[in-house]
Amino acid sequence: MSDEKQLNDLSASIKEYGQAVLSNHRKNHNIHLLSIIGEIEGHECLPATTKTTKYEHVLPQLAVIEDSEEVDGLLLILNTVGGDVESGLAIAEMVASISKPSVSLVLGGSHSIGVPLAVSTDYSFIVPSGTMVIHPVRMSGTVIGAKQTYDYFQQMQDRILGFIEGHSKANKKRLTEMMMNTDMLSKDLGTILVGEDAVREGLINEVGGIEKAVCQLHKMIEKGK
Repeated sequence: MSDEKQLNDLSASIKEYGQAVLSNHRKNHNIHLLSIIGEIEGHECLPATTKTTKYEHVLPQLAVIEDSEEVDGLLLILNTVGGDVESGLAIAEMVASISKPSVSLVLGGSHSIGVPLAVSTDYSFIVPSGTMVIHPVRMSGTVIGAKQTYDYFQQMQDRILGFIEGHSKANKKRLTEMMMNTDMLSKDLGTILVGEDAVREGLINEVGGIEKAVCQLHKMIEKGK
């Protein structure tokens, strides 16, 4: 394949899906870059003016990454406000089950269901100004005020907190406290963690940017080989 065609294919992939393959010829490593940007779209289509990541695009790509002999590792870039819970958890579970080394990097923010996504990789980074918001499950539209509805909400929150606890150093009790905090968000419940705060709470491994994230992933790939 010519260099020009590779560049065109790369540009098209980034424009359409926010993905690219980083090839380091000195280390002979191929890293798949996958970005989760904007709102995570579920079974309903969001307005065309909303920046979204469609889970039906991401899940097949993750399967291809796992099956490909040419991909050595996964770099997950996150700047998301959250979105559909079921779709976000589906992506997080897929990332967590990939056998190849994986690293996440939180840029801007990784809020709500973005938190499980950030901790789903083998190692995680957040930039100093990056934020993570932990809050209770929200639902738009008509909600039936019955015990079963609240039980469903509780079950969904338990699933989210269980995943986070299982893939980070944070514990469920502390996560619940942050989720139900009434002191920080003026019109809602929850906690905002900025940079080092996320590391201190055990959600993220380290504060750092793209250089540290790529370097860490190369080390993990080399160790695996």
